[in-house]
Amino acid sequence: MDNSLVLIVEDEPAIAEILEGYLSRESFRTVRASDGETALQHHAQLKPDLVLLDVRIPKLDGFTVLTRLRQVSSTPIIMLTAVADDLDRLSGLRLGADDYVVKPFNPQEVVARVKAVLRRTLGERHDAIQRFRTLEVDFGSYSAVVDKGGRRTPLSLTLSEFRILAHMIRHPGRAFARADILDACLPDSDALVRTVDMHISNLRRKLEDLGEKGFFPAVRGIGYRFFDPE
Repeated sequence: MDNSLVLIVEDEPAIAEILEGYLSRESFRTVRASDGETALQHHAQLKPDLVLLDVRIPKLDGFTVLTRLRQVSSTPIIMLTAVADDLDRLSGLRLGADDYVVKPFNPQEVVARVKAVLRRTLGERHDAIQRFRTLEVDFGSYSAVVDKGGRRTPLSLTLSEFRILAHMIRHPGRAFARADILDACLPDSDALVRTVDMHISNLRRKLEDLGEKGFFPAVRGIGYRFFDPE
């Protein structure tokens, strides 16, 4: 985690400087962008380990930047916003954000969130591969592919989506409560229990786009299972 590069996308210089200062004290490297277009350029050129992304930025807003990043990358993204509305919060999670912090925030809390997300990314790797039907999950590289007769198609997943997939694939027929999924996969987040529905919906859609149906069925009154037992 030490020396990880954090891209701070924030158009208010005072806030960006505070975040940069607190992150630097914890041995993070930082780079700043004050608008959406510059953020995308920095991400493509510098490959940061994590992005702190403000929603209300010039040229391209944070949700647009988030959407474009998710088309090409699974880099962990923490959204920053002055709007505490739950719908706004869920919109970011639906588009692929890994966590959300509402302004005004304590910069120490933001640093703690950054550490928690990176810890999940870098500190919980397993040298193992789990397979179920055509789906293959590599815990060491935090990647998943659909393998159909040797034709391997990567799944573009957010960190949260990968953690849910990795957690549930180990027990394909087990029914998981939403709260259990949240506790196991997003323990350091203040995400709402119902945001699990958003992540599950995204996972199901991405698999269906590759012709894989039947994954993550709902279990009435409980939550979800990875796959219905035959």
